[in-house]
Amino acid sequence: MKFLDQAKIYVRSGDGGNGCIGFRREKFIEFGGPDGGDGGRGGDVWIECVPNLNTLIDYRYQQHFKAKNGQGGMGQNRSGANGDDIIVKVPPGTQVFAEDNETLIADLTKPGERFMIAKGGNGGFGNAHFKSATNQAPRHANPGQPGQELTIWLRLKLIADAGLVGLPNAGKSTFLAAVSAAKPKIAGYPFTTLHPNLGVVRAGDTDFVLADIPGLIEGAHEGAGLGDRFLGHVERCRVLLHLVDATQEDVAEAYKVVRGELKAYSADLAKKREIVALSKADALDAETLAAKTAELKKAARKTPLVLSAVSGQGVKEALYALSREIAKAGTRGSEDVTDDKSWQP
Repeated sequence: MKFLDQAKIYVRSGDGGNGCIGFRREKFIEFGGPDGGDGGRGGDVWIECVPNLNTLIDYRYQQHFKAKNGQGGMGQNRSGANGDDIIVKVPPGTQVFAEDNETLIADLTKPGERFMIAKGGNGGFGNAHFKSATNQAPRHANPGQPGQELTIWLRLKLIADAGLVGLPNAGKSTFLAAVSAAKPKIAGYPFTTLHPNLGVVRAGDTDFVLADIPGLIEGAHEGAGLGDRFLGHVERCRVLLHLVDATQEDVAEAYKVVRGELKAYSADLAKKREIVALSKADALDAETLAAKTAELKKAARKTPLVLSAVSGQGVKEALYALSREIAKAGTRGSEDVTDDKSWQP
């Protein structure tokens, strides 16, 4: 299944049915009164959050959603049927924006949540509604009210317990593939991952969802490399695992670039609980690895984990550290843990 995290759709609720102008016409009843029925309501358009859905790809192929119109009223005081509603199903974590793509209308995070995006028009009154002692044969009825139409943006921010962040080619996809059943594309060049991938990870008796976020580059918060959209997925993660490629010349600068982009995008994002790890440890000798670790420790102000998804070194320790931090974040909220050493094994 292809991944799509943003879609633009057009929705229109149903028009109300027209009221009916009718009179009672029966044998031996010379002056039958008005009996025109009311029109039915137009259908509503709902946005509904459903489980087992993690992409907006369906809305690349269908962008128009129109509810049914209400039926017109009929004689013999028969009201028209209401129009059927239409439901736009979205995955958890979907935000609904107005046409300007900036005004937030709704934020659906839990399956079962619903939001009426367009209300159907009311049906018109038939002439039977207007009869009175002074107007016993009204010859007018109300037309149905028109439905609402609008263009909206759907923007998906994945809901995961933990997120993998780092520069391109830092080993994030390799790590996800090593610890879960997910099969992201893995190659030796930057931007192999073009959309987020999710995997379910088990650490002891605990399961959690891990998201592989495409690599961030300098200027990502301004949209460079689609970074502003990628950073949106990180917002809903409780904990971040920041991978730094040990084979880079300047691991401290690599760490600072990503931290700078997180802070520039959102102050809350920069305060999320973070575990720092030096990846691709199998590619260096012990002396070089120790020097890189010390360099990264100085920049991050915490002792980084050292791991290799290929050899398995430090992977289990990283998973248990993530599990502990997810549990803490669930009970105490997302606090700033820049100087928190409790995750270290």
